[in-house]
Amino acid sequence: MERKTPTDHLTIGEVAARAGIATSAIRFYEQEGLITSVRTAGNQRRYPRHTLRRLSIIGYAKRLGIPLTEVAAVFETLPADRMPSKRDWMRISARWAALLDERKRRIEALQQELSACIGCGCLSLSSCNALNPGDVLAEQGSGPVRLEEAAEGGAPTGR
Repeated sequence: MERKTPTDHLTIGEVAARAGIATSAIRFYEQEGLITSVRTAGNQRRYPRHTLRRLSIIGYAKRLGIPLTEVAAVFETLPADRMPSKRDWMRISARWAALLDERKRRIEALQQELSACIGCGCLSLSSCNALNPGDVLAEQGSGPVRLEEAAEGGAPTGR
């Protein structure tokens, strides 16, 4: 087997095998601008070795629930011609830790709402903030306020 050097480029099959993902995923990430390849004279894709690190970061982001748009934003801050460094990763991880902390706060708030809803047992759309948050139409009474307005010939107000 031919031994690759750090400057050698990898085929799409080699990248897929090393990263543990399908070649279709690699083509998708390339189409989305997350990774790049060069073409051979025979128009075959070849990937720099640092592509493996980028694919690892994408996989980790997926595990964290980080959207690809956020991954793309982070990748825009990285040099395209080298592997992300430890310093790069520290910056990325700090940014994503803040996103995860915010998500955690939102989930905890939802848990509190859910607990309150189970505790009161009201299940009333007119007063339940968990099922009907920010209900501005409640001031106009119960029932299908918008449908009643439309039946009377008025346009729904969207209040």
